[in-house]
Amino acid sequence: MVGSRAMTRLTMAALTIFALLWLIPIFWMVSMSLQPNDLLARTTSNTALGLLPVPFTLENFQRLLTLGLTPRWFLNSMIVATVMTALVLTLSTLAGYAFARIPFKGRNAVYAFVLAGLVVPEQAIFIPLYTMFADWGWHNGYAALIAPRLAVPIGVFLMTQFFRGVPSYLEEAAMLDGANRFTIFTRIMLPLSVPAATTLAILTFLYAWNDYLWPLISANQPEMFTITVGLASIQSNFAQSEGLGRVMASGVAASLPVIALYLAFQRYVIRGIALGGGK
Repeated sequence: MVGSRAMTRLTMAALTIFALLWLIPIFWMVSMSLQPNDLLARTTSNTALGLLPVPFTLENFQRLLTLGLTPRWFLNSMIVATVMTALVLTLSTLAGYAFARIPFKGRNAVYAFVLAGLVVPEQAIFIPLYTMFADWGWHNGYAALIAPRLAVPIGVFLMTQFFRGVPSYLEEAAMLDGANRFTIFTRIMLPLSVPAATTLAILTFLYAWNDYLWPLISANQPEMFTITVGLASIQSNFAQSEGLGRVMASGVAASLPVIALYLAFQRYVIRGIALGGGK
């Protein structure tokens, strides 16, 4: 018992140290974003040694809001991430329920085909995707930014595993009461799947918000840049022209929505992982 407690404490201490080491660059970035640019232009030695923003200013964030098309880029990312999350949740929950609870011919083969998408690198299909959307005239639009990310095999797998873990007697009792498949899905299965669905929603939103490569390929008009592509497009001479503090402020601003999302729903993520996909 004593040895087990000691091992637990050592493990927690090691994890805490690694977490702090991982967080130091983030704290430093936040600190630099809250300091005047003229101070950072002279020396960064004070910020390298201390994480407290002294003196304190919000000028970098205020200037960022008027820089280029930053508000539009934030709006684009929010639209793409929100719509993509809603559609991925809809498709994954419907497909997961069908694969887990509805018997049909060729179900295992279709499910294996869907999971095969996990082993295909997304970069391998960029050329056919680009050509297809170019033929349709979809580039520089929300449809081209959203559509290629709707087929999420890991989302189908997560929801299938969850629905397989739901006791079958719940469905049987509902059918005896005259409920059809749609009623069972909307009234019983969906409320039970909140932890798994929330986990999938957060992961999808984070992926959509941080996605860089496909928006870089699909959108070549500044008005349609997402926040990741937009901020990257002004980084070449940004530090020299706007100041190091504003570079750090742009990184903090791009990270705030996903950090807030995770902090607000972290208990659902933990529950979803602990449930092991519903088991």
